[in-house]
Amino acid sequence: MEAVLSEIEWTDTTWNPVAGCTAASSGCTNCYAMHMALRLEAMGMEKYQRLARRSGKRTVWTGAINLDEKSLEAPLKWRKPRKIFVNSMSDLFHERVPFDFVERVWQTMKNTPHHQYQILTKRPERMLEFTRDHLDAVLPNVWLGTSVESAETVARIDALSGTPAIIRFISFEPLIAPVGEVDLSNIHWAIVGGESGPQARPIKEEWIDEIHSLCKRYGTAFFFKQWGTWGKDNKKRSKKANGRLFRGKVWEEMPTFSVSP
Repeated sequence: MEAVLSEIEWTDTTWNPVAGCTAASSGCTNCYAMHMALRLEAMGMEKYQRLARRSGKRTVWTGAINLDEKSLEAPLKWRKPRKIFVNSMSDLFHERVPFDFVERVWQTMKNTPHHQYQILTKRPERMLEFTRDHLDAVLPNVWLGTSVESAETVARIDALSGTPAIIRFISFEPLIAPVGEVDLSNIHWAIVGGESGPQARPIKEEWIDEIHSLCKRYGTAFFFKQWGTWGKDNKKRSKKANGRLFRGKVWEEMPTFSVSP
């Protein structure tokens, strides 16, 4: 099985042992994975059948979750070291993904130490539960993160901060409102980005400034992914036209590995 090269700026490859999800918060409203699942279903890919549907003018998840047994061994065949985003089309810590399956994902990551794995969840409480119950969950090549799109979801940071991991990170994407004064003292990396797509919600420069200042205060690596389809002047344009410049430069800071769990 060949690796799927990713267009996501902060990773190299996506790996999807799970497909399908349900909305967890307002940041999920325009989730690209829902639209992609419909497209892949139309292409006849069995793994993505009946995961999403049209509801009026919107695409929504059906709530179905598919566990892809065949993909579990895929990274074992990828000899070239790479950063791998785990479950770009789902959430590994979704309530309908049993921990015994998560354990099998963990075993694959343990057996491929030449790769770096990036796991991003909107359910960090369940991720914390898993790592507490599995004393061998901390692997030197596994990064654990959560998504925070506004002040309404900053409680996720507390759960992430208490989760043992060699790298802990937050994806502030899509950033649809300010997050306020949050504690990044146990967070090694922050990704910030605006929303894309025809129904994208605007991002404001002062919200990015706020997070950038917090990163400087706490020594957290800052990665600005995109303006999305909204520019810093609050005008809607194409993602390509908006570019990735923030304060006149491209920010692609990455976390260091000289950290402890």
